Amino acid sequence: MHLMQTLMGSVSLCFCRKAQYQRIGSTSLERDSMEDYWSEMKSIDEERQGGPEELMERASVDEAELEEAWLQEAGLSTLVTGTQSDGPAEALLSTLTHSQAAMVKKRLDNYTQTLRKRNRQPMRHVRDVFSMSDASSELTPPISPNGQIAPKLPQWNPPKADINGSSSASETILLSFVVPYSEAARAHRKGRECQDCRRIRKDDRDLPSFQIVRPRQGVTRVSDLSSEDIKKIGYISLIELTTFYDFMGIEMKRNRVVRSKARDSGIFGVPLTTLLENDQKKYPGSRVPLVFKKLLSKLEQTGLQTEGILRVPGSASRVKYLRQELELKFYEDRFDWDQVRQNDAAGLLKMFIRELPYPMLTQQHLPAFTAAQSISSPKHQIQALHLLIMLLPEANRDTLKALLEFLTKVVAYEEKNRMSLWNVSMIVAPNLFTFRGKNAKQEEMQGVVAAAQLVRLLITHQDLLWTVPCFLISHVRKMNEAAMGKKMPTSEKSKSRLLKRWNTEKERERSEVSADECVVMRELHHKNVNNKKRNVDESEISSIKQAQRSTKKQPAV
Repeated sequence: MHLMQTLMGSVSLCFCRKAQYQRIGSTSLERDSMEDYWSEMKSIDEERQGGPEELMERASVDEAELEEAWLQEAGLSTLVTGTQSDGPAEALLSTLTHSQAAMVKKRLDNYTQTLRKRNRQPMRHVRDVFSMSDASSELTPPISPNGQIAPKLPQWNPPKADINGSSSASETILLSFVVPYSEAARAHRKGRECQDCRRIRKDDRDLPSFQIVRPRQGVTRVSDLSSEDIKKIGYISLIELTTFYDFMGIEMKRNRVVRSKARDSGIFGVPLTTLLENDQKKYPGSRVPLVFKKLLSKLEQTGLQTEGILRVPGSASRVKYLRQELELKFYEDRFDWDQVRQNDAAGLLKMFIRELPYPMLTQQHLPAFTAAQSISSPKHQIQALHLLIMLLPEANRDTLKALLEFLTKVVAYEEKNRMSLWNVSMIVAPNLFTFRGKNAKQEEMQGVVAAAQLVRLLITHQDLLWTVPCFLISHVRKMNEAAMGKKMPTSEKSKSRLLKRWNTEKERERSEVSADECVVMRELHHKNVNNKKRNVDESEISSIKQAQRSTKKQPAV
């Protein structure tokens, strides 16, 4: 009886959510795509029933803690601790644009005011960090009582598909990496709409293409940077994204989570960083979890041409059995991959993504990904995703890239597997945008189609999104120069001065070497003279002794 009530509750929940979507969504979407989505959600709901409780729950929102977490993630923890230093924070602040600095000032000011309300003295007041006039603070709107920027959230309209199947040719949009995205979005601050703000359409052929304005310095990939520089890229990206969202009039939310102890061994339900640490003990240099790569490889070898791959689920009992086998035998190299069918591998792959204790898009940045769904302009949406990809931890970013590369191959075989870009996006979206906490169901419903739109953009423009914008590289270069206390030559005069100093240092080194050689030669000369004198003295002594011996031997007369 209890089982029957549970099943009926699941069915009623599914229909309830479907009805809720029909009230907020678009009825013009293709029926098969929506059926893919509801089928996937039903599988997820069935899997959740009777499963373990979530490892994380959203804690009560604390204004000061949210601002403190933001400042720490932006590399500005010294502003909170009150430590006076010439470290990364000071170097970072010296490179910010006026708009970015105004955003940091607003955050720090809100943090300071919150502590004062608690009768707790802040470590450093905002005036001690910024010497700006009050006019600069007008660039950003007031912050809401929960510690978040609170402009009006623009109304989102779902994409409209052409029921006749006709569509225009894909348009090409120029994208420059030289100027910060927030500077190009300043028009929104005065309530105006820039020319890039146009609605995107659902039809695959209407998805715009982007042409990068190739910078003079060349293109830099994320993999080209050192870990230290990537960390600095993350600092600047968070400040830039917050400023960008502010100009776009989008609420920049952050999740504060209480992290329980996650599994430190096994496969499913283990954090990505822990999996990589375990894998690197056996295979140094691994950047993507081995089991994840093996599942993708299995699907590429046998499943790309299978009709309905990712859509048609495998047997629930088989998937459960294979999961247990993987947990026991994978790291002992005893797991038999020949027993894994294509649909089983697809089910295991989606299960692995869903059961990550901390989502692949990260718990703290998942609201920012969701907020990007509200952006109407394809160009601004790509810019937001670009900054978010730069923000992801290295393990999450590399694993996401491996997944997107695989999904691109699935779409390439659409004629045989009947999986279009839209179908794939609708199935992957509920697995990738995994919400945690009490309001998870409601949050998932609010981003049904919009989340699929983001997955489409991620799949289509992954090469662009894994390219580091020039303005971020420029920030890092300035930070490194400020930290080193040096500045690169910017004119012929400074270059000449640097060259002259270099030649002077070389001459000094040569003179020091010559002086050292003279000292050595002088010592050798004295040594040779002493040796010769010692040899003469020894020769004279030997002659005298020999003469004395000869005298003793002569007979007396």
